Amino acid sequence: MTGLGTAVSPDSYTQAEVLDYFGVTDRRVRLLFHNSAIETRHLTLPAIGPDGRPVHETQGELLRKHATMAVRMGSQAVRACLADAGRDLSDIDYLCCVTTTGLLSPGLSALLIAELGLGGEVGRLDVVGMGCNAGVSALKAVAGWSAGNPGALAVMVCVEVCSAIYVFDDTMRTAVVNSLFGDGAAAVAIQTGVSPPLATGGPEVLAFAGQVLPEFSDTMRFDWDDEQGKYSFFLSPDIPYIIGANVDGLVRRLLAGALVDRSDIKHWVVHSGGKKVIDSVRVGLGLTRHDVRHSVATLRDYGNLSSGSFLFTYERLRSEGVCSPGDYGVLMAMGPGPTIETALVRF
Repeated sequence: MTGLGTAVSPDSYTQAEVLDYFGVTDRRVRLLFHNSAIETRHLTLPAIGPDGRPVHETQGELLRKHATMAVRMGSQAVRACLADAGRDLSDIDYLCCVTTTGLLSPGLSALLIAELGLGGEVGRLDVVGMGCNAGVSALKAVAGWSAGNPGALAVMVCVEVCSAIYVFDDTMRTAVVNSLFGDGAAAVAIQTGVSPPLATGGPEVLAFAGQVLPEFSDTMRFDWDDEQGKYSFFLSPDIPYIIGANVDGLVRRLLAGALVDRSDIKHWVVHSGGKKVIDSVRVGLGLTRHDVRHSVATLRDYGNLSSGSFLFTYERLRSEGVCSPGDYGVLMAMGPGPTIETALVRF
């Protein structure tokens, strides 16, 4: 892993501002928002209509919002990533685009190739619909491509326009989702077989391990809301406990496969899926609050950014300057399936 770049939608809102924007007065919903451990999120909210309330957005309008913002944030993140790596757009040999918040055909990769003016010979892959774990899942695919094409530059970009998948009504189901997610994009470059290593000194990806828990498949899902005419995302309150009960065994398998001891792990990059999710991972793995400090900070400042969250967290770790050569780290994300994905890296 070498260059890294992130981008967010232009407008940032506090939790109180979101509640006031939509005129939410229900005490239960307001408490849910204020107890989320989130202070601000970047969102692309609908315009205010003549009646002083946000205009209703149809599913078609939400899909168009996703397309517009995904191209805008995705291209910004890719450019920032390449600048960080000291590379140019013309250096990209492979582009992998990850998103769950809207369906596009042609895929986001084709749209970004056009937007960025990349050559038509660039290899590409679109990873769609996998949810918050998709970034680590796609990283495995990109690392595999890189290993098979030494010297070539691959870029993975995760783009989520979470404000394009909202439903506002009076239910606690939708309130949970509306209190949590934000808009953002994150890109990372990967190159194998470069000597000497690239100047940014990113970590080497060593191994991956994942687990799907199909017996709990209904706990995170998209449903079609006939009344609203939109897709509605559902998050079960059981998710943190399911994740917490299964994360330790998965990490043990990841490390055992690479012959690395748990005590050797210096850095933990955990998906900022929510306060209870972070706490469940921390307890399940016996981590300290210091170990998950960057996940907590990412949640506080951006909310849950879905597939790109772990890269925003990694960006904070990297900027802290505490990673020494030879340090081991674990990247982790969890999402629908439910799925937990992990990667072992060495700095």
